[in-house]
Amino acid sequence: MSQIAATPELEIPSIPIGQIAPWAFFVFLIAAIVVFFISADQGIVAIPSGNAIHEWVHDGRHLQGFPCH
Repeated sequence: MSQIAATPELEIPSIPIGQIAPWAFFVFLIAAIVVFFISADQGIVAIPSGNAIHEWVHDGRHLQGFPCH
């Protein structure tokens, strides 16, 4: 008599788009703010005055390909 192992059936949960949309918008908004401060700081648009934020994100600017020198 042969033994046949039953394979478990995986059930992939469905997530309604209405539950994902607010989180996707929130993540996009935070990412846009981060990219703004890294790319546009001390350039044409600068919210705070001084050089502090530029120094904090200096290496990030170079990693993303933005020149700053």
